[in-house]
This record gives sequence, C-alpha cells and structure tokens, in this order.
Amino acid sequence: MHGLFLAAVLTIDAAKSTATFAVQHVFVERVTGTVPITSGTIDFPAGATIPDKVQATLDPTRLQTDEPDRDAALQSPDWFDTKLFPTWTFTSTSIVATPAGFTMTGILTMHGVGQPEMLAVTVGGSKEHPSYHAVGQINRHAFGMTKTRLDPVIGETVDVTLDIKVP
Repeated sequence: MHGLFLAAVLTIDAAKSTATFAVQHVFVERVTGTVPITSGTIDFPAGATIPDKVQATLDPTRLQTDEPDRDAALQSPDWFDTKLFPTWTFTSTSIVATPAGFTMTGILTMHGVGQPEMLAVTVGGSKEHPSYHAVGQINRHAFGMTKTRLDPVIGETVDVTLDIKVP
C-alpha cells in the first residue's frame, strides 16, 4: 500500500491509465470499450496508507469499441450525447480501508446526471509509484440512457474497470 509520511497529492498519469467498460448486448454478446482518463488527483493526508479524496475526468468524445459506427452511435444524443456532455467526472465522497485496498464511493457525473457509485479498489505497484485497480458496476438507466429503440436488447448493468497509474 502507499505509505506516505507527509500529506501529498498525486497526479494520475493519464497516458498510462485506462477506463474500460463492458455491457451485455443480445446481438453481439458483450460490447467492450475504453474511455480515456484525461486527468485526476489522489489526495493523501499525512501518514495515510489510503487516500482521503480521489478525483478523475474522462473524455467520452474519444471512446473506442473497435467499431467506428458503434462509437459514433454511443457518442450521439441517443446515448452519451458527447457534444452536449464532453466530459465525465468522478469525485469521491467516502473511502474505507479493506484488506485488499479500499472501497470508494463517489459521485459519477455523465450524460449530465450525477449518481453515487461504488468502486472496489486494490493497490499495487510500489510506494513511489503506486497503481490502483478499481472495479464496479453502474446502471446506465440511472444516467438517462433509455431513449434508443435498441434499449431493450442492451443490458442495464455496465461493468466498469479502471487501471490507474501515478508517475
């Protein structure tokens, strides 16, 4: 775990960090994709082994599913409406230590809607260069993504995975 003796704010290394998602789709099994993490910080109070605040920003205008037509559809007003909502943010509201790392609850804002979400986080790397692996699930309907005619054939629950590195 990250054992700092002084308070510190670590910057997320956007070039080495990734956010991925997977959702069930009746016609193609599971759709997976990535959304770039563009910035973020991890705040540690003095002497802490886990952070007390985490903030991250993602760029859905550059999401990729390896299918350009699907990417364009996901960026449309039917789904993420990235012209109107070009960023997603996550800001933690509670962080609790666990044997493997910590659980983090926070507000995820996407598609113009903020919802509380929880991530289970494991810690890796070294004290000098920690890495974080976070997993969770979100309900896409909670963010208003129900307008498309394809809604009935796409799963409601989306698996989310974040792999975060700090320099």
